[in-house]
Amino acid sequence: MQMNMFDVPDGEVILSDAKLHYTEQLFSSSKTEQLFSVLHGLNWHEAYITLYGETHKIPRLQCFYGDELSYVYSNTRFKTEKWQAPLLQLKKTAEQYVSETMGESVNFNCMLGNLYRNGQDCMGWHADDEPELGFEPIIASYSFGISRDFKMKHKYNSLTHTFSLNNGSLLIMAGKTQEFWYHSLPKRARVTQPRINLTFRTLLKHR
Repeated sequence: MQMNMFDVPDGEVILSDAKLHYTEQLFSSSKTEQLFSVLHGLNWHEAYITLYGETHKIPRLQCFYGDELSYVYSNTRFKTEKWQAPLLQLKKTAEQYVSETMGESVNFNCMLGNLYRNGQDCMGWHADDEPELGFEPIIASYSFGISRDFKMKHKYNSLTHTFSLNNGSLLIMAGKTQEFWYHSLPKRARVTQPRINLTFRTLLKHR
């Protein structure tokens, strides 16, 4: 069998109204551990969200790197940090991966990162469907550290799907995924170790 450029088999996920590709182990074990250690040094910070007049601390740490732009996500405006070398390499790898596995050309210009310190840190149901991301956005989502469940539910019917996003994996969400599906990362009481998630995106409008 001929393998793709990353020496892993294709992992297309067949899901109604979605375009997904998942690779469980994109890097060697040693490279994965090295990246996990380096990424801990990013400029992680606490963020807050205001809902119905009340301000709450977001249950995870976040960071935002990229070109000179800003991003409003969950009513929080992110100021962009300048790209760091490891992030630029991961950006290039993700762009090549999208081209190789999906036949699409993409230029990611930013990265929104999430650091889940343990199983109490989480992310609620949402879709990455902000106008700035454009029509049928492509999002490349890396996972490093402890495996966590990634849940999806269809917006208009009862379909659900759950991934276990593993250390060193890459999930590509494209096509109509954000139009038709919500996703979340629920709490897991037994998880005591951290997970780093890097989501590479393309913003079409700066504001």
